Amino acid sequence: MIAEAGHYALVLALALALIQSTVPMLGARWGDPALMNVARSTALAQLLFVAASFTALVMLHVASDFSVVNVFENSHSMKPLLYKITGVWGNHEGSMLLWVAILALFGGLVAAFGNNLPLSLRAHVLAVQGWIAAAFYLFILVTSNPFLRIASPPIEGRDLNPVLQDIGLAVHPPMLYLGYVGFSISFSFAIAALIEGRIDAAWARWVRPWTLVAWIFLTLGIAMGSYWAYYELGWGGWWFWDPVENASLMPWLAGTALLHSAVVMEKRNALKVWTILLSILAFSLSLLGTFLVRSGVLTSVHAFATDPSRGVFILLILCLFIGGSLTLYAWRAPALKQGGLFAPVSREGALVLNNLFLTSACATVFIGTLYPLALEVLTGDKISVGAPFFNLTFGPLFVPLLVAMPFAPLLAWKRGDLLGAAQRLTAAGIAALVAIAVLFAWTHGGATLAPLAIGLAIFVIGGALSDLAERMALFRVPLATAMARARGLPRATWGTAFAHAGIGVALIGIVCETTWNSEYIGTMKPRDVASVAGYQLKLDDITQRQGPNFREMIAQFTVSHDGETLQVMTPSKRNFTTRDSSTTEAALLTRGASQVYVSLGDTNAEGAIAVRIYHKPLVLLIWWGPVLMAFGGLLSLSDRRLRVGAPKPAKTARALQPAE
Repeated sequence: MIAEAGHYALVLALALALIQSTVPMLGARWGDPALMNVARSTALAQLLFVAASFTALVMLHVASDFSVVNVFENSHSMKPLLYKITGVWGNHEGSMLLWVAILALFGGLVAAFGNNLPLSLRAHVLAVQGWIAAAFYLFILVTSNPFLRIASPPIEGRDLNPVLQDIGLAVHPPMLYLGYVGFSISFSFAIAALIEGRIDAAWARWVRPWTLVAWIFLTLGIAMGSYWAYYELGWGGWWFWDPVENASLMPWLAGTALLHSAVVMEKRNALKVWTILLSILAFSLSLLGTFLVRSGVLTSVHAFATDPSRGVFILLILCLFIGGSLTLYAWRAPALKQGGLFAPVSREGALVLNNLFLTSACATVFIGTLYPLALEVLTGDKISVGAPFFNLTFGPLFVPLLVAMPFAPLLAWKRGDLLGAAQRLTAAGIAALVAIAVLFAWTHGGATLAPLAIGLAIFVIGGALSDLAERMALFRVPLATAMARARGLPRATWGTAFAHAGIGVALIGIVCETTWNSEYIGTMKPRDVASVAGYQLKLDDITQRQGPNFREMIAQFTVSHDGETLQVMTPSKRNFTTRDSSTTEAALLTRGASQVYVSLGDTNAEGAIAVRIYHKPLVLLIWWGPVLMAFGGLLSLSDRRLRVGAPKPAKTARALQPAE
């Protein structure tokens, strides 16, 4: 009964989405406020029904109802409760239901908190959201129904993919989807603006908080996915340029460019057409990521679907929304009025430069990801585009971007003083040069460019601090006055500084981990000792343990450094008999921002076990950086100027009316 109720709720959500996508647009065309307000009520009702459908699927998984195909294929009665819940979206059908639930959530938030929007704009935005929702509800109901029954229910399920039985599944996909789907609001605002033929600074003020929310979640989702792969797959790597990883990186790059161009549009009423295009591209790239994962064209740990009909259906959705939106853009964008002019050396100019490099980097990833697929379709030849290509093309595009980054906040709007900005960055430049000199003098081995890259990261961090110091008038006024000025700074200013500093922090971690990583790969028996980067790891014992739905082999290592015992590490290897597969559970010893990493391989005939031991200096900075960036985004989101938003046109009109 629960399955049927969940399926029925999904059908009702589809019906509401169809109403939401048509009636409000008719109301906007006829100028009927009652019809336009239908968008708000249907969006909230749609959220209610899709939430009920998702809750029904969760209940089926928790109850281990194996009469439902989705539960049978992806659950097991002995699986821990947490993984029963997270397993709901650890498969194709459940993850698509989560996708549309988040889409409905964003639509409901616009309906609930979009009262400051003009009525016709809100109607158009929610109508576009209704189009997207209706398309994906149809996709789920036609090709990916999570509530299908089995005529003769089995006693036990097949269990969830062992790699997905991890806490990372509870965090990574929901955060990633909140980012992916969050860009649908920016897309809907862009389409609504093109339909109405009107876009101004107020539009940028309305769209920027939604874009910022999506960007924050996508930043955290990518970082969490990277850390999950790092500790779960047992390879010791944190980024593989996997096509599905690239599919999440592309909308992040486009979304970052969109955030910066929206600032220019809000402040200077410029870059209108470009901002609209980025709004379309950010969500289009999110849809592309959905296609890559769901279509079966990829062989990846991320790819769920293998049914070609699903891929064809999503390809049609891509053609409809991406093709349709770009056609509308080509038709209506030339009619949009351009904003104010600005000099090349200005804050606007710096943000345009930022957009140029970000979109070029995005195009590089796009080509490297899709070219092998296109070549295989056209010629049947299979090629692999991996890290060497991306390192040689993506990296050089980011170097000038990072060099320019500290200058932008110090330049004035409309016309800036480049020499003056450079003078204010003197301290940051000196700190970078000192760091480079020290690293060249003290480090041995590794890439020659590594000290230069770390110097650039120090310059980026120092530039963020210099901007704050300049705004506080630090060292130019009494300390109490400077602190008072600091408290009075807009939160968006602090957010920008934290986000920029986060990029520098992540760069330091990337360079240190890839340049000065130490490793030991070999076989060990009990009482053997391995040495890595001054650490001694003694294998004490190998034991077996029975888990809830797996058999686990655990190795116990005693770790010491300079004769001092630090910790006991217990990496393991789990064998899931139901799925006839195994996973590696790495053990991590954290000291500061560095880690010792141990993972196990197979045992040989002599009883020795294959072991991978790494020392990864400052590796945690790779993920602390994105967390710092997301924190900066939250600070910006809490800025009163974003929370207040633009005034209602009706109030503005009343204020301009002459008194009688």
